[in-house]
Amino acid sequence: MGNTKTDKIAIPIIIALSILIPIVVIILMYLPERYNIFGTQSGTFPFFHAVLNGSTALLLTIGYFFMSIKEYKWHRNVMIMAFVLSSVFLVSYVISKISNEPVPYGGEGVLRYIYFFILITHIILSAIIVPLVLFTMYRGLSVQYTKHAKIARWTFPIWLYVSVTGVLVYVFMWPYY
Repeated sequence: MGNTKTDKIAIPIIIALSILIPIVVIILMYLPERYNIFGTQSGTFPFFHAVLNGSTALLLTIGYFFMSIKEYKWHRNVMIMAFVLSSVFLVSYVISKISNEPVPYGGEGVLRYIYFFILITHIILSAIIVPLVLFTMYRGLSVQYTKHAKIARWTFPIWLYVSVTGVLVYVFMWPYY
C-alpha cells in the first residue's frame, strides 16, 4: 500500500522537477551569451559527460543483475550510485550549456542520419526519464516495492538507452570538439 502522507509531498515535487528540469535545459541551450564559469575548453564537459553516462550504464546493468539474483540491498545501493552519477551529469550538463556554445555535428552521409536518430531519441527520452527515475527511486526508497517494480520495468531500459546513447553522441561528436 502506498504511503499517502509522503505521496502528498513527494509526488508534487517529482512532477514539478519533471517539468522544470527540461524547461531549464531548453532555456540554457538558447542563451544569447555564454559564461564560461570554469574557463574550460569545449571538449572538456562532453568527455566528462560520456564518462558519467558510461559509468551510469554500467551501474544500471550491475543493479539489474543484483535485482535478478535477489540481492536487494546491493541493488538499492548500486541504483542510488547510478542516480547520483545521473544527478552529477545533469548539474554538469547545465553548467556546460551556460559555459560553451553548442558544437555542430560535421559528419556526412549515412553517419549523419544515424547520429541524428541517436541524438533525437536520446533528447526525447532524456526528458521522459526524469519523472520515471524520480518515481522509481521514490517508490523503492519508500518501500512501495510493487509500484517500484511496475515502473522500473519501463525506467530501466529507457535509462540504460539514454546512458548508452549519451556515450554514442560523444563518440560521434568527438572529432568536432
